[in-house]
Amino acid sequence: MIFNSFAYAIFLPIVFFLYWLLPQKYRWVLLLIASYYFYMSWNAKYVVLILFTTFISYSTAILLEKQESKRNRKLVLTGAAILCLGVLFFFKYFNFFNESIAEILKLFSIQMNPITLKLLLPVGISFYTFQSLSYVIDVYRGSVRAERHFGIYATFISFFPQLVAGPIERTGNLLPQIKAEHEFDYKGATYGLKLMAWGFFKKIAIADNLAKCVNMVYKCPQNYSGFALVLATMFFALQIYCDFSGYSDIAIGTARLFGINLMTNFKSPYFSQSVKEFWSRWHISLSTWFRDYIYIPLGGNRVKKPRQIFNLLTTFLASGLWHGANWTFVIWGGIHGLAQVAENSILGNGRQRSSGIKAWLRMAFIFIFASFAWIFFISNSVSDAGYVISHMFEGFSLNGSYLKQGFEALELGKRPVDDAIKLFSVMLLAVYDYVSLKKDVIELISSQKTLIRWAVYVIFIFLIVMCVPVNNKSQFIYFQF
Repeated sequence: MIFNSFAYAIFLPIVFFLYWLLPQKYRWVLLLIASYYFYMSWNAKYVVLILFTTFISYSTAILLEKQESKRNRKLVLTGAAILCLGVLFFFKYFNFFNESIAEILKLFSIQMNPITLKLLLPVGISFYTFQSLSYVIDVYRGSVRAERHFGIYATFISFFPQLVAGPIERTGNLLPQIKAEHEFDYKGATYGLKLMAWGFFKKIAIADNLAKCVNMVYKCPQNYSGFALVLATMFFALQIYCDFSGYSDIAIGTARLFGINLMTNFKSPYFSQSVKEFWSRWHISLSTWFRDYIYIPLGGNRVKKPRQIFNLLTTFLASGLWHGANWTFVIWGGIHGLAQVAENSILGNGRQRSSGIKAWLRMAFIFIFASFAWIFFISNSVSDAGYVISHMFEGFSLNGSYLKQGFEALELGKRPVDDAIKLFSVMLLAVYDYVSLKKDVIELISSQKTLIRWAVYVIFIFLIVMCVPVNNKSQFIYFQF
């Protein structure tokens, strides 16, 4: 079941009405049942994995609180990490590491036939594994108490709006809300619906439509050259942002319907003026997870310069590997890590936001840099990424033929009305994100007079309907992670 499906359009209202009809003490039961039904709609047998991770993290957290010895506490924590990460490694990285070892041995003329397992990657496994691990670590640090109620804890791990693609929630934020008494808040619920609508707009009107060109090119980039590769790369930068932030908006908006506030996951990242700022605005729940549970424990920036560089690169390489079992993801993470090392060396702490022309130039540079790095993220192999980079400016000229060939290769301009609507949708996204740097756009629109407010709603709904691709059955990109 995916958010942009007919099944979810039936599922959500049923859960919503039952939730508010039930007495408070039974609501967690409904959320738990709904969450497991939601997850099992993908592949019922993999529910065993989330149950295993939930049980291990639940029991080890209680065991941690019973240990007085620091050594025993470390042993319990290590055991929990090995068990939870072991499941993740088996399903996501086993083939990758086997094949990588075989390739390394091949360099020394040692032949190895790697064992390859044909396993379907359980949807959301990286997300709920990291959420359960952060819970155990927080209990180990003493920042939260271990939850004794298994059912409520299981609801916290499996809460369906954010189960398969985040945000990766922290214990201190979500778990108390699962346990708390909630009264229906009309304003909060309508805000959630509007945020969901904005998320669906980004997914359907922008991401899914740009995906056509992106998939066409990156499926076999060797069939294209020049500006077509540039366009496809820039389109992917917008596609992955709208796809993933769209999911987060729908997840956060859905949770609002139940009186629960999830953490913000995106804050206009393409308006960043530095790589560091980009990562404070992009996939915030993951970037702060790596900061709090890897970068800072390694020593963060409280150590000497060489060690700080090591900590930074290790964190970003781990982040890249988290995204997928492919060297392309590791390189993508490494590029961002090296960029931050360079920024630290050049700018130090002088990363204050500029204004005027300088600000727009810095934002343009960060968008170009992020788009370049995305080449490795989307490419099927390092060689494909190398081809794209080496052929992006093939045939470059100042007479317009370079641009014309790119547009023709992607069949842009054949349907002027459709292209105009898509362009307007991207412009609307840019305006929304820019305004949201300082204001809550949904609150701003909601405060307008009735005529203005409903005019915006009607135009917005019209754009979504006009942009819905025919036979749209696309999943969200981050489901594969």
